[in-house]
Amino acid sequence: MSVTMKETVLTLAQELRVALGEETADLHITNLQILDVFTDTVYPGEMVIKNGRIVAINPSWKVKAEHVFDAGGRYAVPGFMDAHIHIEPTLLTPQALASVIVPWGTTVLFVDAMEIANVAGIKGLEALLSDISELPYRIYLEVPSRVPTAPGLETTGGVLGVAEVEELLKSSISASLGELDPSKILGVREEYLAKVLSARAQGKVANGHAIGLTWDKLNVYATAGLSDDHESVVYEELFERLRLGIKALIREGSTERNVEALIKGVIEHNLPTENLIFCTDDKHVTDIATEGHISYNVQKSIDLGLDPIKAIKMATINTAKHFRLDHLVGALTPGRYADFLLLDDLKTIKPVYVFKDGQIVAQEGKLIQEVGIIQFPEFLNETVKLAPGFKPADFAVAAGGDSAKVNVINLYPDQIINYGTQEWLKIEAGQVQPDPAQDILKLAVVERYGQNGQVGVGFVRGFKLKSGALASSVSHDHHNIVLVGTNDQDMYLAAQEIAKYQGGFAAVQDGQVLGVLPLPIGGLMSPLPANEVMEQLLQINEVARSLGCDLPAPFMTLSFISLPTVPELGLTDHGLIDVLEHRVIKTVLETRFER
Repeated sequence: MSVTMKETVLTLAQELRVALGEETADLHITNLQILDVFTDTVYPGEMVIKNGRIVAINPSWKVKAEHVFDAGGRYAVPGFMDAHIHIEPTLLTPQALASVIVPWGTTVLFVDAMEIANVAGIKGLEALLSDISELPYRIYLEVPSRVPTAPGLETTGGVLGVAEVEELLKSSISASLGELDPSKILGVREEYLAKVLSARAQGKVANGHAIGLTWDKLNVYATAGLSDDHESVVYEELFERLRLGIKALIREGSTERNVEALIKGVIEHNLPTENLIFCTDDKHVTDIATEGHISYNVQKSIDLGLDPIKAIKMATINTAKHFRLDHLVGALTPGRYADFLLLDDLKTIKPVYVFKDGQIVAQEGKLIQEVGIIQFPEFLNETVKLAPGFKPADFAVAAGGDSAKVNVINLYPDQIINYGTQEWLKIEAGQVQPDPAQDILKLAVVERYGQNGQVGVGFVRGFKLKSGALASSVSHDHHNIVLVGTNDQDMYLAAQEIAKYQGGFAAVQDGQVLGVLPLPIGGLMSPLPANEVMEQLLQINEVARSLGCDLPAPFMTLSFISLPTVPELGLTDHGLIDVLEHRVIKTVLETRFER
């Protein structure tokens, strides 16, 4: 027997002796109303905890414990879980994120770390997860499946091949293969099929990203073994996924607001909820702090009329069962981690206390367990390397004639999907001009890894800038610098400002820098505490509004517009991408002379 196994056996034996009433427990929690997610009932009770695990519920013997906690008749529910999140778009490190999500009752994150992996490969991923054992919440890894997301259509700083993915799947913290977009499956690409099979071999699920798929293509997706999808926007999409055995993750992020439409459909059709799960995917720190995290999804669902126990199960046991971790988390029964919330009532999802491993980690909306801010490796603070010859003329769209018909990306409100139209724009001095009066602005992606200096340029409608430019080094999933603006000079200055701070958000007008939010860790995250990042984000969002942009999360929207896997169009440093066809297409379609 190995030393590790011996220690584990001794620990379990100790817990069993406590459960038998023979040894002293660490904690005895009394005066509870316990939510049982297996029988959908609530009953009065008490919990006995040892080594961070629940070892007994309502024992008949007299409990001996180091500490006793009177719950005051409050409701005990399992800690909430986010079934699919990218930590990096919160703009915080995992350590700083604790102060925002834990007070809202989140005790488990299933993290797809594709963002840092696309920037810095497996070394970046390992750095992100290097100190997670000290966090007041749990992280399970959804091993990134697509690094890069669109090979041949974008430039990235890192690559994860089959061997790296297979090795990561063997890790004790890995729970699944991360989201895999349709092009990899529908194109029958063997590299990605090998990754799915590696997950199966480890007894782990493969996460999906089935955006925009029709019934026949969903059949193909299900055949490949993709187990879930978080891209349903309307109820009919959710229902089709369930019918094919694909679990439906109901998402509420900063720009992907799906809970209301989907839960209304679930209630209207009296749909069973056992295969429904909650996630946030991408949510800025300010939105989490003000609205809530998974707690928001639960509360919104209850407010819409969903039974509170069903809503809570979607955030707990449903998630745990899906990831095959329900022996550890998701319920308040013996043998599982003592991760739970105490609520005053089941209809108001505002935790009074949050416990992790039987320890109070948050109380009355405040984190009470101190979490240190760690130092990340220096290489992660040096990831923005613009080409030496980069210049304003790189944003020009050259054309002859007086006007040009161009492809334009059009935004949908509160969604990351978009649609394409063809519009006529003026040509002046041999260059196609944006038209702010029609809300058609120039869009660009600048390669920032020092590899080729490529700049992709297109046009977009929906940002409503009247002047100036916005820039971000958070641009899914390649994370080159993405910019939207009314003129080339301001866009150039904004890109340079991003490089100056080694990543971040920037707003420029008439040659003046109006605001910057530095994100030097991989060009994705701030080293600062959550409250300071929130203050900076609120300030730069206000600057964007002063330029005419009325989007609720302008930089989150900007970060998704360059994604080459979300229909219909995307823009990378390689150019304009037809997402469904998975190919570069022309920005300028034709030109004409005016008579």
